[in-house]
Amino acid sequence: MLRVPHARAGSMEAVEARLAHQARLVESALERCIAPEETSPQEVLRAMRHSVFAGGKRLRPILVLAGAEVAGGRPESVLPAACAVELIHTYSLIHDDLPAMDDSPTRRGRPTCHVLYGEAIAVLAGDALHALAFELLARNAEIPGVAPGRVVHAITEVTKAIGTHGMVGGQVLDLLALRGSAGAPDVREIHRLKTGSLIGACVRIGGILGGATPGDLEALGRYGAHLGVAFQIVDDILDVIGEEAKLGKGTGSDVAQAKVTFPSVFGLTDSRRLAEEATREAIAALEPLGARGRWLGDLAAFLLSRDR
Repeated sequence: MLRVPHARAGSMEAVEARLAHQARLVESALERCIAPEETSPQEVLRAMRHSVFAGGKRLRPILVLAGAEVAGGRPESVLPAACAVELIHTYSLIHDDLPAMDDSPTRRGRPTCHVLYGEAIAVLAGDALHALAFELLARNAEIPGVAPGRVVHAITEVTKAIGTHGMVGGQVLDLLALRGSAGAPDVREIHRLKTGSLIGACVRIGGILGGATPGDLEALGRYGAHLGVAFQIVDDILDVIGEEAKLGKGTGSDVAQAKVTFPSVFGLTDSRRLAEEATREAIAALEPLGARGRWLGDLAAFLLSRDR
């Protein structure tokens, strides 16, 4: 168990309960976005739903809700954007699991999309989720009180986070690292882009859509960047020491594929220390927000201590 660098009061059980409540809110909205009775070709629709409703943590949409809350916005006002980032995350997982990438047979305790539906449908399901995500982002302008200019700003934020200067760029570096040696700077850059960029964008777009000030957005951005690092390090550690039943996927896959991870470069002891340091930095970044940043701080502490 990693040590939780968080001095504020509040039990982890309370944090988990709030996360579960917000995850249900997101889940209901996702059901409306990808309803089974849609007229889309049923094979691709089934593949999309299989991957979206596989029991994820819904962390990224919850961060969108949290960013909006900092700005005084209601969760309902940013639900389309929250669903959008979850669809983007899911599309990236579908493509990551493909034989040409990580070749993973399971995800969240279930067969991966290409195992059930074939590689071609899996690729198209990911493409469809990516397209639907941007439709949802644009439709956030239909919510009363959300100015279209904020929506454009949020869309720009997302595109930067998932393109060649963000998630896709990190995935490319991750693939290239398998072909040669990689050190500490490489692993930091790979995961800053591959994982941290989207996590950081989520909390910022919530703030943007909620009307946060430039100062608040700066604090949210610094928080998100450090949180993304901490989250990835814990993921890497759990791949080494976690329980398969809790993780919903096989452990040891990073080692088997010779992937560049924090434990492979820094070792487990230093990786734990780095995760704790990144979490402290994330919480410290919230100081300008005062009480408005309390939930995000509690969330960072909770994520450090997770076992799945």
